Amino acid sequence: MAASDDILDVAVIGAGIAGLTCAQLLRMAGYSVAVVEKSRGLGGRVATRRLQGTCADHGARYLQPTGLLLRRLVQVLCDRKIIEPWTDTIYEVGSDLHPHMLAAGNWCTYYTAPAGMSAIGKFLGTDLDIWLNRRVASIAPTGSQTWHLTAEATDSAADPPKDLTAKAVVVAIPAPQALTLLEPNQGAVPLDFLNKLRSVEFDPCISVMAGYPADRQRDLARRDTAWRAVAFPSDERLAWVGWDSSKRPASEVPVFVLQSTPAFAQGYLDAEDFQPAGEQLLARAAKYLLPWLDSPDWVQVHRWRYAFARRPLPEACLSAQVPVPVVCCGDWCGGNLVEGALASGIAAAGWVNGRLQGLTLPGVGFWDAIGRE
Repeated sequence: MAASDDILDVAVIGAGIAGLTCAQLLRMAGYSVAVVEKSRGLGGRVATRRLQGTCADHGARYLQPTGLLLRRLVQVLCDRKIIEPWTDTIYEVGSDLHPHMLAAGNWCTYYTAPAGMSAIGKFLGTDLDIWLNRRVASIAPTGSQTWHLTAEATDSAADPPKDLTAKAVVVAIPAPQALTLLEPNQGAVPLDFLNKLRSVEFDPCISVMAGYPADRQRDLARRDTAWRAVAFPSDERLAWVGWDSSKRPASEVPVFVLQSTPAFAQGYLDAEDFQPAGEQLLARAAKYLLPWLDSPDWVQVHRWRYAFARRPLPEACLSAQVPVPVVCCGDWCGGNLVEGALASGIAAAGWVNGRLQGLTLPGVGFWDAIGRE
């Protein structure tokens, strides 16, 4: 159901899991929807970096389907051959500085995407109108019961951006970024709404992607390395190491991804050079796991400023009628990572639908219909 006079029904800011989920539900119901994303890819922190002829998952490590929504999505993704089981055991480094299996009661199947975790975002974005490399610079209500969005290009090679006008806006980005967009509308946007955005707190994380010579594969085989992922609950710098190339059946070189503790990443929030952080984390991994982990062929380091919601909101989404509908969503609403993002996107779609035409939204099994309409 297209909007008239180039006015969209809904503009979604952010192509993470919550934004894509919300956009798909509203599109399937019949609304005209556009998704605006500042990056060049989909999925938000469910992210994959393409580099050196291979790829590495530097955001979400895997899917751990402990909740109903994520279990349903995992089943669909498995049926579509997008994800597959990776391991059922996570190891931890204990007081003896060696990795040990977690207790059997903590075991579950962890799922990853052989083509990279960003394949999940690509699936959720199927058939959506998505504008990549576009940052929403400002948003303001108009005098005609709509929102006006001004966008700017984040890639010099991209087409010139154009503004958007929509009857409702979904802000599916981290709360501090949402606050930056909405705070200039103080007066139109309720103070309580803005204060709730201010109350959300995030922990940062540094991810290190490192590739090694092909002969290191033989060393891994000789050691009969059993672990695929190792957690470090007591280390002050290093939080997690994943043997990322074990997710790729045809991988010819070892690739590892390391993630830092929030406290360590906090020291690099204002840094311009993250390589020293990467070197420190690789040195810690070499100490605990494999002595050659501190001597990679190549390294890339990425900082996630808003990696994990340390202080999330208790509600599934944050909404206001100001006087036109605006709703914020993300895993910081509920704070349960991918499961929370799915629930938040669904809640935001329901709220927007109730303020617009009240169309029939698909049920939670809607993922199975993606790409088959």
